Amino acid sequence: MSKVKINNTDLEITRINLGGNVFGWTLDEAKSFEILDQFVAQGGNFIDTADTYPWWVNGTGGLSETIIGKWMNSRGNRKSLVIATKVGSQTKEHGFDISKKHILRSADESLQRLQTDYIDLYYTHFDDGKTPVEETLSAYDEIIKAGKVRYIAASNVSPERLVSSFEAAEKNSFPKYVALQPHYNMIERTKYEHEYAPLVEKYNLSVFPYYSLAAGFLTGKYRSEADFGKSVRGEGAKKYLNEKGFTVLGALDKVSVKHGASQATVALAWLLAQPHIGAPIASATSQSQLETLFAAIRLNLAKEDLVLLDKASE
Repeated sequence: MSKVKINNTDLEITRINLGGNVFGWTLDEAKSFEILDQFVAQGGNFIDTADTYPWWVNGTGGLSETIIGKWMNSRGNRKSLVIATKVGSQTKEHGFDISKKHILRSADESLQRLQTDYIDLYYTHFDDGKTPVEETLSAYDEIIKAGKVRYIAASNVSPERLVSSFEAAEKNSFPKYVALQPHYNMIERTKYEHEYAPLVEKYNLSVFPYYSLAAGFLTGKYRSEADFGKSVRGEGAKKYLNEKGFTVLGALDKVSVKHGASQATVALAWLLAQPHIGAPIASATSQSQLETLFAAIRLNLAKEDLVLLDKASE
């Protein structure tokens, strides 16, 4: 399977980023191993997790990294993978935190759980809004120089703090973010396209959107209140059951029928067709869901398809 480089790095990735939030949540260790095995068997190499996944289950998180670490150790495949994890999210024990003290401790804990010597891509998961960006970047500088992290990236960081981070990095010769992980999909476009896309262009960032399928809404399986029981994550799609949501689903249905592809595949293919998108993040709990993800890489949407989808989702 062809790969692309993350901008300003030597990391080569497949264009689907497997989400690890389900490991230890809706998938136990054995089922997680199955999905990970199937993902790499189909050519995938880019896996996304966080130090706090799934903290909503056990209060602290760590389960996802632990499962991925056990799997990599048992398969002996660490060198063929690109592993992204994150720091800064809240748990039941603490709030958002990107202080130097928290980052240095958390990085070591992630490395231990992942059973690896280095993290390929390390995200500021959530900004705490109070730690000076210089302090955060100095922590990253320290762990990069120590060989514990290769590159850094940003997720839930405001445009203003993102700009400040680049300015501080330039002034102090600190490492710079190479990628952005925003909330972006066919039905959630405005904030990313208006506030973040200009910065992505300016700083030449690779973009790895989360909630690529809008909590499952863009799969088309949630079309009424009664459908929310289909998944433990169903309630997350509830807010999209409105006029715009149904308009988007209608367009997805049309393009889906035309190409003989699922709505989820079309929604991911739309993302892949957008500027600067490296790889959408999406989780999978079955072989069929994995097939849906990889099908998006192979689906080339025609210009008229993109126009139809753009108009429905604008």
